[in-house]
Amino acid sequence: MMPTGHSDSTLQAHANQLADWLSRSRSVVFFGGAGTSTESGIPDFRSSDGIFADDETFRHPPEVILSRSFFEHDPDTFYRFYRAKMIHSAAKPNAAHRVLAQLEQDGIVKAVVTQNIDGLHQAAGSEEVWELHGSIHRNECTSCRAKYGLDSVLHSESAIPACSECGGMLKPDVVLYEEQLHDDVITHAVARIREADLLIVGGTSLTVQPAASFIRLAAKAKLILMNRSATSVDAYADAVYREPMGALFDAAYKQLRGKGE
Repeated sequence: MMPTGHSDSTLQAHANQLADWLSRSRSVVFFGGAGTSTESGIPDFRSSDGIFADDETFRHPPEVILSRSFFEHDPDTFYRFYRAKMIHSAAKPNAAHRVLAQLEQDGIVKAVVTQNIDGLHQAAGSEEVWELHGSIHRNECTSCRAKYGLDSVLHSESAIPACSECGGMLKPDVVLYEEQLHDDVITHAVARIREADLLIVGGTSLTVQPAASFIRLAAKAKLILMNRSATSVDAYADAVYREPMGALFDAAYKQLRGKGE
């Protein structure tokens, strides 16, 4: 495992190393969590100012509100929490999202596997994105299965968005507590991870299961961890970087482009 640090010289050294590994890899997969989007202004989950921080506005813990049974029992409170905490429609892709999209266009990154539901990888231009926990941008009528975009939730005339076809309640296509991940998404994500020769894990504490267990399937891959705090997998990684992800990816890509010129 390589040493970590925060100075400009250390960031550049890590960026140079990352660029070198990217240049020698043919099947790179990025596996990301909430920390990928914090530089876009979206809070993570469990920090002091994160989504799951104490909030007296809601009388129930977030883990309860974001469960399937609570959604069915009290959709009004669910949607008040969901709109306030889970939707960040003004957020834009940051440097990490943009570089990953460019690396896919360059044929280096084969896929992004994300635990995020914000859609910022696609907004940046990434095409093969496997969203383990769904997306705020997809919504479905619980009665007739009609499909809706994010605007149907943001601009609903009622607190609980309803289907314009049948009047049924809409549900976001996000995986709630008590729900299973989508089988087809798992199948494709796991296949890409198994094929990887370089797996970059960024912005995740690797505590959410079963998603976190997927990285163990990258038996052929070098493993890079990008996270501001320690994880249970740090000791097994080929490199651990603590720098801001956007700055690190940006510096690495500039170095990579320089190598190709």
